[in-house]
Amino acid sequence: MSFRTAAVIGAGTIGLSWTALFARHGLTVRVTDPRPDLADAVRDALETFAPHLGTTAGDLASRVHLAADVTEAVQDADVVQENGPENVEFKKDLFTKLVREAPAHALLLSSSSAIPSTAFTGGIDGSRVLIGHPFNPPHLIPLVEVVPGEQTSDESVQSAVDFYTLLGRTPVVERKEIPGFVGNRLQNALSREAIYLVEQGVVTPEDLDKVITNSLGIRWATVGPFLGAHLGGGPGGYRHMAEHIGQSMKKMWAGLGTPSQSPEEQERLIEAVEKAYGSSTYPELAETRDRKQLAVLKALEEN
Repeated sequence: MSFRTAAVIGAGTIGLSWTALFARHGLTVRVTDPRPDLADAVRDALETFAPHLGTTAGDLASRVHLAADVTEAVQDADVVQENGPENVEFKKDLFTKLVREAPAHALLLSSSSAIPSTAFTGGIDGSRVLIGHPFNPPHLIPLVEVVPGEQTSDESVQSAVDFYTLLGRTPVVERKEIPGFVGNRLQNALSREAIYLVEQGVVTPEDLDKVITNSLGIRWATVGPFLGAHLGGGPGGYRHMAEHIGQSMKKMWAGLGTPSQSPEEQERLIEAVEKAYGSSTYPELAETRDRKQLAVLKALEEN
C-alpha cells in the first residue's frame, strides 16, 4: 500500500508529534482538532520538533494543512491516526464516522493508551481498525504497539506494520488484546512499586529516578529484561538464573507493595516531585529529556 496522505485527528501532545513525524517522511498531513489555538499549537510544535527530525519548521509546515473537521481531514487519506480522549463512547462515535467517511482503502489507527479496538468497533466494520499505540513523544521513541481487534484483517495488520516501518518506527504486533497493552502495563507495574517505595519513605522521587537511570534504564535500553536476565545467568543463561534465584524472586513478588495513594499520600508525592523538579520549566525539562533520548537512540543505532 502506498501512503501519501495522513489525517491526524486530535492535536494534543501525541497528535502534534505524529504530525511532525508524518510530514518529515514526506506525507501530506491534514490535522484537525476543535481547540481554538490549533494553528498556533501546530506552528509551535513544528518549530520545536524540526531540529529533532533533522529538518526545518518551514519544510514540515509545507506539508501540513489544517482541516476544519474530521470530514475534511479524511477526504483523501490513506491512513488516519486518531489521538482523542481515552473514552470508549467517544471512540465508538468517531470510528463509526471514520468508517463511513474515510476512503475505503484508508487504514484507521488509534493511539489509544489502554482501550482495545474491539471495545469501540461493535456494530461497525472494524476490518481496517486497529491500535497503533506510541510512546511519548512518537517522533522520537521508536516503539509502536500494533494491536488488532477481533475484526481486524490480516491485511490491515501488515499495512500498519509497513506504515510504521516506513516512518522509521519499531512496530510490535501484539497477539492478544489486553487493557493497557504491553508497554503501559509494564510501566504501571514499575510505577506502582516506585510510588510505594516513596510512600514508605525508602527513597525520594529524585533518588528513585537516579536508581533507574543509573541501572535498569541503561540495561533495559540495550537488551531488555529477558535478555538482561539471560546474560545475568552467566554461561548458564536464563535457565541458571531461574533455577538459582527463581524462588527468591518469587518470594519478593509476594512482598511487592500496594501504595495507598490516599488523597494525603498523593499530595505528599506531588509535593515531593515538585520539590525535586519544580525549579525547571516544562520546556526545559522536556528539552533535556529529548536531548538525552536522542543521544541514547544515536548510540543504539551505531552499535
